[in-house]
Amino acid sequence: MNPANRDLSSVLSRITNKLQQDQVVSDTLQKLREQLDVDRVVLYYFYTQWKGQVTFESISDHKYSIIGSTGADDCFNLEYAALYLAGRIRAIDDIEQAPISDCHRDFLRSLQVRSNLVAPVLIHEKLWGLLVAHQCQDRKVWQTADIKSIHQYSSHLAAASSISSY
Repeated sequence: MNPANRDLSSVLSRITNKLQQDQVVSDTLQKLREQLDVDRVVLYYFYTQWKGQVTFESISDHKYSIIGSTGADDCFNLEYAALYLAGRIRAIDDIEQAPISDCHRDFLRSLQVRSNLVAPVLIHEKLWGLLVAHQCQDRKVWQTADIKSIHQYSSHLAAASSISSY
């Protein structure tokens, strides 16, 4: 095979792999959203100093879309990062009743969130991002099974070596 064909073949292979990886992540989020019966599940990727972007989402209605949102939560700090790095999963049944800061509550309101379930996505012992389930229409009381599910899905996403290429 001549060098030009080899280069083209390599590029096409990478494009195909990226499309397949994207589909796996999208399918995973959709399955989790359906399993939890929530309005939105997102994958939030940290790119610098705990700022990041929603890179994937599964939504029950287009009015809940926040794809591409940088949604910088100014309340997120090193303390939260350390907790998630240690494997913390946070369940908030109702943001209006939860013992959270006003800053964080306002941030969640801006995303139309009423209930929130968050699990870390850890890759090579680093906090790569967050897998987040949102109930927007009304509050949701998270069950032990919900917490186990989001943990399993976040572990599955982290184990997929493809995710580290985003």
